[in-house]
Amino acid sequence: MTTQIPQLTLNNGVRMPILGFGVFQIAEDRTQQAVEAALEAGYRLLDTAAAYENERAVGRAIAASGIPRDELFITTKLWIQDYGQDSAHRAFDRSLDRLGLDHLDLYLLHQPFGDYYVAWRALERLDRDGRTRAIGVSNFYPDRLADLITHNEIVPAVNQIETHVFFQRTDDRRLMREHGVQHESWGPLAEGGQGFFDNPVLVDIARTHDKSVAQVALRWLTQRDIVAIPKSVRVERMAENLDVFDFQLTDDEMARIATLDTGRSHIFDHHAPEAVKGLGATRFDT
Repeated sequence: MTTQIPQLTLNNGVRMPILGFGVFQIAEDRTQQAVEAALEAGYRLLDTAAAYENERAVGRAIAASGIPRDELFITTKLWIQDYGQDSAHRAFDRSLDRLGLDHLDLYLLHQPFGDYYVAWRALERLDRDGRTRAIGVSNFYPDRLADLITHNEIVPAVNQIETHVFFQRTDDRRLMREHGVQHESWGPLAEGGQGFFDNPVLVDIARTHDKSVAQVALRWLTQRDIVAIPKSVRVERMAENLDVFDFQLTDDEMARIATLDTGRSHIFDHHAPEAVKGLGATRFDT
């Protein structure tokens, strides 16, 4: 039986699954098979990006699935090099072409660097023209998100940021809730770092519910109404990651997990100058 994935309502009324499938760092030659397996497992939210260089494979998997378009929620992202008014529209068209779609469900600014004001206004135009059902941002810290909201017309529907038990983003979450921006987690399993799978708190809670550590971490996110997009190329792990809606973490368990927060990134620090310069210099065949 296909898992029924709960949905959340974005600030423009669009409905979005709370759990999806991400394809970051899945090689192009493995992506189609992985996405086909994910769709077969029951995922309906797919998250990719021009910078992942696997949109074509995602598109082939969508076409092969035979799943009606209105049952899918497809997200992709605009890379920094295309943060111009005209270049953003061209990049959007290329992404649509690679995905084999006539519209997107969510289009995101991938990074909060470069001329993201001009890029955001290009996305506003795409939104008004009905070419994407929602627009949002990725990796925006509270100051940049507040700035974007203050000086533009459309409030982002989503902010996709690194979020996991070791980096819980309390300040980000507070601001997003204040402005009606949906919190979405990338790296929901901390990419397995910091002893994630052996963490005593998570292991103990997982044992209590007869679940895995990954399932506890995903339940912790979804129970807080945070969208999560775990990645895997293993069919059994895809199914496991979906099987998180038949148990509830207690208030005490949620409080224990809250103590794991270190308040800092464990994957990519967007405040580090060298990291920022590296992103700005990175070019893709978008």
